Amino acid sequence: MSRINPVVLVLIAIASVQFGAALAKGIFTQATPLTLAFLRVAIATLIFLLIARPRLAGRTARDWLDVCAYGACLTGMNAAIYLSFARIPIGVAVTLEFIGPLLLAVVGSRRLVDLAWVALAGAGVVLLGALPSDIDPIGVGLALLAGALWAGYIALAGPVGRRWEGISGLTIGSAFGALLLAGPAVAVAGETFSQPKVWATMAAVALLSTVIPYGLELHARRSIKASTFSILMSLEPAAAAIFAWIVLSEWLGVAEWAAMACVIVASIGAIRSSRRTEAAT
Repeated sequence: MSRINPVVLVLIAIASVQFGAALAKGIFTQATPLTLAFLRVAIATLIFLLIARPRLAGRTARDWLDVCAYGACLTGMNAAIYLSFARIPIGVAVTLEFIGPLLLAVVGSRRLVDLAWVALAGAGVVLLGALPSDIDPIGVGLALLAGALWAGYIALAGPVGRRWEGISGLTIGSAFGALLLAGPAVAVAGETFSQPKVWATMAAVALLSTVIPYGLELHARRSIKASTFSILMSLEPAAAAIFAWIVLSEWLGVAEWAAMACVIVASIGAIRSSRRTEAAT
């Protein structure tokens, strides 16, 4: 893997995540999105526990507070975006979800250029709102909620990474999130847990959307600039739309693609602008 260009690794990770998302939506008729989100997190947690042996003794209250908040954001993000997928196209949901990290990138900034990026992203949302009424407002709200939780997950990643070595923070956070989601997920599960296809699909999704991309991104981050990594991640909405089309025949209209382009360009612009600001200080 060390010989593979890190940019290629990030692109593979993006494709893996979005292919997994499309596979999960493909079995929404057999299980509720909430239960599937729980299975994804729970299976991923078990895999992480096989890899990592987190040290629990001697941890401070702040260690636990940070990692539990991190896990709550991680699991809440997954649950909200799956519930959104059930109501609106995957490409639209991921586009709206990206508003969260974009706003995080420019939070506190008073520079006109950063406000312009936010305005461009807002224009994308307006474009989606101008579409026919088959774009479910609840689905839009859930996607935006997922974006807010994604921003929280990003903000907490630094403190958790400093307090928990290796993938220990991710493992414990994921386990905590799975416990939070277990009750509601089981309550609406019905016959889900007796279906081998659901278990097999979600095991694949846990690998594709969590374990594999995390490993690839971790390896790529060792030799790629943070700005380059973030810009590549801005391609997620386009990848989501493409895999939803390939796997689910879920194609977007011109206005939806235009809205996605607004958010992608705004995200890239905000990232580049923030990096230039950091370099100047």
